[in-house]
Amino acid sequence: MFGIVRPCRHRLGERFAGQWMAHLCGLCLALRGDHGQFARVVTNYDGLLISVLTEAQSVGTEGLRRTAGPCPLRGMRTASVARGEGARLAAAVSLVLASAKVRDHLADGDGLLARKPVALAARRVASSWGAAGARGGSAVGFDTALLVDAVDRQTGIEALAGPGTPLLVVTEPTETATAAAFAHTAVLAGRPANAEPLAEAGRLFGRLAHLLDAVEDREADAASGAWNPLTATGTSLTEARRLADDALHGIRLALREVEFTDPHLVHLLLVHELRRSVDRAFGAPSCAHAPYAPPPGGPGGPAGPPPEPPRRDRRGLLAGCAVWLGLACTCQVCCGEYEDPWSRERRQGPCANCDCGGCDSCCSCCDCCSNCCGDDGGCCDGCDCGCDC
Repeated sequence: MFGIVRPCRHRLGERFAGQWMAHLCGLCLALRGDHGQFARVVTNYDGLLISVLTEAQSVGTEGLRRTAGPCPLRGMRTASVARGEGARLAAAVSLVLASAKVRDHLADGDGLLARKPVALAARRVASSWGAAGARGGSAVGFDTALLVDAVDRQTGIEALAGPGTPLLVVTEPTETATAAAFAHTAVLAGRPANAEPLAEAGRLFGRLAHLLDAVEDREADAASGAWNPLTATGTSLTEARRLADDALHGIRLALREVEFTDPHLVHLLLVHELRRSVDRAFGAPSCAHAPYAPPPGGPGGPAGPPPEPPRRDRRGLLAGCAVWLGLACTCQVCCGEYEDPWSRERRQGPCANCDCGGCDSCCSCCDCCSNCCGDDGGCCDGCDCGCDC
C-alpha cells in the first residue's frame, strides 16, 4: 500500500471507514478481475480516490456495491465493496503509474534492479502492467497515453532542471496526469460540467503528491545521491510548504464547484486528511491517541464492566494458521484493525493508532462532518466544530 492520503479509523468513524474500505477492496478486486491475481500488488491508497470521486457524483446507488467473498484482510469475512467503472478506472490508472514507477527505478538502477536478471524480470512486469492499464483505460473510455506521455516528459524535465528552475516546472507532468484522471470521473458519473473543477482539483493533488514525496525522501536521497526535486532546484522547505498550503486551498475551492450526490467522504479525504498528510510530511505531530488501558480493577473488577462470555466460534489450529498467513502478507496486522485468526476477537495492530492529529482536534471534527454536513457539501461551513477547514 502506498499513497499520501492514509486516513485513521478514529477520525473517519464507523460509517466513513466502512465506505473507505469498500473502495479499497473494490480497487483490489477490480485489479484481480480485469488483470489477474498479481496485479493486486499495485493496490494503493491514492488510487481509490478515483473510485470515491466517481461514486460521490453518481446518481442512484444501484450497482455501485457488490458482496465480495472472504478475504484475510477482513478476517475471512464477506463485505460490501465498490464496483463499476470508477473502480476499473482506478485500477487502470494504478497499473500505468506503477509501471512507470518500476521503469523509473530501472533507469536509476535502484537496489536489486541493478542486477541484470532482476532488471529483466522487472522490465517484463512493467511492460505487462502498462499494456494492461491501457486496455483497462480503453474499456472505460480513458486514454492512458496521457499518463504515459506525462511520465516520459518527467524524465527529460528532471534532466534539464537545476538551481533556479521553478519547482512547478518539475511537478507539471504529475499535475497533468492526475488532472486527466480526476476529470474522467465526471464523464463516468454522467456529470460533464464537473470535469473542469475536478481537473483543477486533480492538478493540485498531483502537485501535492510530488511535493510531499520530495519532502519525505529529501534526506534519504541526499544520503544515497539520488535525484530530488527540492535539492536539484534549490527549493527551501519553507517555499515547498507555501506551495503545499496553496494547493490545499485550491483543492478546497475547486471541490466547492463540483456537483456531488454525496460529498462527505470526498471532503474528509481531500480536505481534512490531505491537510494532515501535509502536516505529517513537514514534521507536525501525527498522533495523540493513547493506547487503550483497562479500567481500574480490570474487566469485571470494581470499576470495570463484566467480562465478555467466551466466543464459541473459534477456528481450529490449522484454519487459524491459514488465516494468519494471509494477514501476515498484508499491512492490516500491523497498521489496521483485524480479526484474531483463532479467537475471532477484534484486535488492532501496534501501529493502528498512528497518523492521527490528536483526539480533540480530529475526532470531534469527524463527528461534525458526519452529522452536520448539508446536501450541498458545505461540510463545516458555518459549523462550530473547531475544524481547520
